[in-house]
Amino acid sequence: MSRWANRVALVIGASAGIGSAISKALVQHGVVVIGCARNQDAIQ
Repeated sequence: MSRWANRVALVIGASAGIGSAISKALVQHGVVVIGCARNQDAIQ
């Protein structure tokens, strides 16, 4: 089990760039991600 499993992370700027990449990587490690962005369509 990953040490990150069942953790929660808040990612600001999650719709593009580094924020998007970090969000995807965290999800792959079992982290629950709460993403914030100015562009709601892009974050979907």
